[in-house]
Amino acid sequence: MRTRSLLLSSIALFAVRQSALAAGHQPLPAADDAAAVTAHARTHAASRHAGNAAPVAGAKNTPLRNTSARHKVETLESRATESVAVTGRQLTGRDAEQAVSKAIMRQYVPGTSAYKMLDRTPGVSFSSTDPFGIDSFGANLYVRGFFMNQMGVTVDGVPLNDQTYQSVSGMSLASAIIPDDIQSMRMSQGAGSVELPSTNTLGGTIQIGSSDPEDKRGGKVSQSFGSYGSYRTYVRLDSGKLNPTGTKFYTSYARTDEGMWMGSGDQFMQQVDAKLVQPINERSRMSAFFNWSSLAQWNYPDTSIGILKNLGWRTPHLYPNYGLAYGIANGTSPLPAGYGNVPGIDGSNIAMYDGGQAETNYMGGLHFDLALTDHLTWNTTIYGHSQIGYYSYTDSDDPSPNGAPFSEEVWQNRQERYGLDTSLRYKWGRHTFEGGVWYENNNQQAGLFNYQQPLLGQGAPLKAVGPYDVYGPAFLEGYNFQWTTNVMQFHLQDSIQLAEGLTLHAGFKSMTATTSGGAQYNNADWTGADALPNGSLTASQAFLPHVNLDWHINRHHEIYVDVAENMRAYEVSAYGVANSVYSVQDQATFQAQKKSLEPSKAWVYLGGYRYTSKYLQANATVYHASLIHPILAAAVGSLTNPVSQVIDFGHISMTGANGDITVTPIDGLSISNNLSYNKGTYDRNVDTVGGYYALAGKNIVNYPAWMYKAAIAYSWKGMTAHFDANYYSRRYYSFMNDTSIGGYWLANAGAQYRFGKLSVLKDVTVSFNVYNLFNTKYISMMGENDNPAVGDYQSMERGAVREFFGTISASF
Repeated sequence: MRTRSLLLSSIALFAVRQSALAAGHQPLPAADDAAAVTAHARTHAASRHAGNAAPVAGAKNTPLRNTSARHKVETLESRATESVAVTGRQLTGRDAEQAVSKAIMRQYVPGTSAYKMLDRTPGVSFSSTDPFGIDSFGANLYVRGFFMNQMGVTVDGVPLNDQTYQSVSGMSLASAIIPDDIQSMRMSQGAGSVELPSTNTLGGTIQIGSSDPEDKRGGKVSQSFGSYGSYRTYVRLDSGKLNPTGTKFYTSYARTDEGMWMGSGDQFMQQVDAKLVQPINERSRMSAFFNWSSLAQWNYPDTSIGILKNLGWRTPHLYPNYGLAYGIANGTSPLPAGYGNVPGIDGSNIAMYDGGQAETNYMGGLHFDLALTDHLTWNTTIYGHSQIGYYSYTDSDDPSPNGAPFSEEVWQNRQERYGLDTSLRYKWGRHTFEGGVWYENNNQQAGLFNYQQPLLGQGAPLKAVGPYDVYGPAFLEGYNFQWTTNVMQFHLQDSIQLAEGLTLHAGFKSMTATTSGGAQYNNADWTGADALPNGSLTASQAFLPHVNLDWHINRHHEIYVDVAENMRAYEVSAYGVANSVYSVQDQATFQAQKKSLEPSKAWVYLGGYRYTSKYLQANATVYHASLIHPILAAAVGSLTNPVSQVIDFGHISMTGANGDITVTPIDGLSISNNLSYNKGTYDRNVDTVGGYYALAGKNIVNYPAWMYKAAIAYSWKGMTAHFDANYYSRRYYSFMNDTSIGGYWLANAGAQYRFGKLSVLKDVTVSFNVYNLFNTKYISMMGENDNPAVGDYQSMERGAVREFFGTISASF
């Protein structure tokens, strides 16, 4: 395992030395077609980079293997996702934008994912296998049918790009910032502002801003305890103003240790944030932000309709019962009761020993906000990000050389990103012009390695979170990929005040994203291919327009319209992973499909009305999204002779509406309700070498057409109590819509009391929260190993059960 370094100069990034990680660390659908695909319970470790398949149909392309063939793939399964959510910087306006208030943020258990805080917003669906939502393997976010890897996400202006598990092109939001340090969180309902840097915006953007250091010296501590031995610690120290110029900084540390509600292991994560602010004269400033994160998490196993019906809602990995897993793998121990009777699934592939992930991230940025004149400002962000990740599962198809009947298969990924985003803004009469450039360079690597497990009784087994070389270096290397990706984006826009209260925003962006490289090593015996993909791909569009009209009729009424076109860069991922042309089965297929490949684009149209008063806030929106050339990697054909391809699904349509109303009848009382509807369909049939699929008119998978959300909160003196309940309607599981997951309700509740100042402590607060109040049995993640074309498949995960949390916090 290699040591990686990321240098941050005095004008840009940070100086650190990174070492390889050490160990330590409901309804059921009415239909159940067992004729679907059989797969490893942990194959998702490779395929989860694709995330969920949302509006795009796809096909499985992971290295599923048996003793007779290195690929185990059948029929058409999802590999991609298409989705919608938006935000803009200052120039785009507040029109279609939604913000999460600090009051709502405080209602969640400290450490909860920022994505989970967005779940009360109309059209947003977030679910996870863990209550905090920080397990990237089991967490998924959809906004109006668009998946999280199709939204531009930034933290303090630093683009996070692809948000999915095992990505080599981005960084998970859960790792990028400690939730306690978030000051602002905005998601617009339009199509994404042209100035926001991102490689994967199709539907929109989410912007996260960190809090500034306090003016006075002090700090904050909080301690949470929860079900299943969970606990979480947060400490922050603020320097206060250090000199007459106003220099100030803070540093914070968070440690989250979630006990698992099913099986053994834990989900550990620790983070450090630091931020420095330096005012420059009266209207300018410089700020620097740094984040370090390290996680070591056992993951929950995949399930299926058949598993749920035959084995129940809790079917964990066998860890830490190494003896039982060992015996099942070599045939000397029987499968647990019922495991062999699951239709269409080999019981030994359900009874896996373990699986998990370990990641270390360093991210830093330097931001300048400079007022050059009374009318001209210059905004610049310089940033860097380094990541090394390990994603593992117990592999019984590749026994250890010492005779152990299985080994630990590990995907080892690395990326180092550096970028510059700079823009000038000039005010002239009724116009505000802005133009700028964003550039990013990313050096990426992905390889697959197998490590030896010990013979029974001759040593402790390897852990899913490492270290993996306890019994020697990897004995098998399946492949190794290396790429370099360069992204250049230019934008130009004008904000024109046409009349009092009436503003027109019009602009465009140009983007070019080029990836060069591919397979540097190929184990032909393992892959079955003479050569794996290697070459260059370029996604380029010179004119991607965005027009926004915002009319504040008066202080109560507002009307807005938003229209934009966006393009997504090609995904970068290794053999058998995600919807990337680099993941196809060989070089010949790569070259053939590259000739006709076009990048995914989307047109988003939106119109809405907002009413705001002291006692009532209401918002209604209608929208339509057209996804053009949605691309996915697919593996079709027979079980023992699959053919991998990249399929252009032509066109996908999503039309919907949502309404949101909040009533504040008396001081301290807030009652909110919102309803959203989305009609998403595939618009084209698919004819592949593996078969013909009449997808035209079928509903998109994994996203509920209807969602209803209600929340009530009441504050009186130092006490606050809240309750929220969300309803999610039926979600289709198979692309042909013959299997689905029924609708369900999910409720949460909590209370908080602020004692204020006690001795030397300030703002002493205690809180109590219950997640999944009624212990609903529901499916959170769907399609992590892709969705089946028809019937059942082991590619879904159960959502977190009811858990209780208590927190005490104080400032000083």
